[in-house]
Amino acid sequence: MKRMTDKERVQRAWRYEAGRASQARLRRQKPKRPSFAVLVIGGVMIGGALGWFGPDAVERFQGARREAMAPVGSDTLSAQFGFCHSGGGTNCVVDGDTFWFQGQRVRVMDIDAPETHEPRCAEEAALGARATRRLQDLMNQGPFSLESGDRDTDRYGRALRVVSRGGQSIGEMLVAEGLAREWDGARHPWC
Repeated sequence: MKRMTDKERVQRAWRYEAGRASQARLRRQKPKRPSFAVLVIGGVMIGGALGWFGPDAVERFQGARREAMAPVGSDTLSAQFGFCHSGGGTNCVVDGDTFWFQGQRVRVMDIDAPETHEPRCAEEAALGARATRRLQDLMNQGPFSLESGDRDTDRYGRALRVVSRGGQSIGEMLVAEGLAREWDGARHPWC
């Protein structure tokens, strides 16, 4: 019996390990994906079977596109808003969450903005002034909607309304800009 040299042992071990690695690689291979052509043909066949394609398909697609592009809700109200920091007014913003519209005082029901009348600190006064200006700007950007919630008025007699444009809440815009908070039923300090 012939004795193996060190070099032969290393080569044998290397071939053995290479074979094991090759076998493991074969086991790990992912299954082949269907070709793009097969996917397209299959999609057309399924679509045809379900009735998605046909003479009225283009019309259905264009109708769905028109509906998606149409504004959400019916924003039919509009006015030019000024400022009114006290008392009754017509089409003016009182603070970051209150305004007058057509002689009615309206409280934006889904937010709480910093106070401008008797603020507790200079930071609240400054943020309240910014929120007031921003609400005026948003109200003057075009038609809007007023939607009632679970309560019609608050304890001060203000009409509680969600103000929206194109289906998006103007109150949520103020919250996103850091000028108001979501209303959770209680006032929290701004200082």
